[in-house]
Amino acid sequence: MLNFLLTTTPTTGTNPFSNIVRPIVNLLNMVVGPAMLIVGALGSIYCIVLGVKFAKAEEQQDRDKAKKSLQNALIGFISIFVLIAILRLGIPAMEAWLLANAPALTAS
Repeated sequence: MLNFLLTTTPTTGTNPFSNIVRPIVNLLNMVVGPAMLIVGALGSIYCIVLGVKFAKAEEQQDRDKAKKSLQNALIGFISIFVLIAILRLGIPAMEAWLLANAPALTAS
């Protein structure tokens, strides 16, 4: 696959992967911001609903179940936020690595 990319691009001294990497990075940059907003809004609404369920639970068994659901939801949404933040911070580093190491990748 890499040899095909090299033979179809002109040998102008530029990296052949830059034409492939740029649209993908631009797409990820456009999606990350709205994804954080959507996850934040849905997470807030879901946690509010679970909090109301927890407050309305009358029996100890229902209260424990609602509390565990609320804890799991908070852990899940925090994990998603952390992963999206890592993606947002890691995109430039991954792009730089790929563009810097492309000649070494094509030599093998």
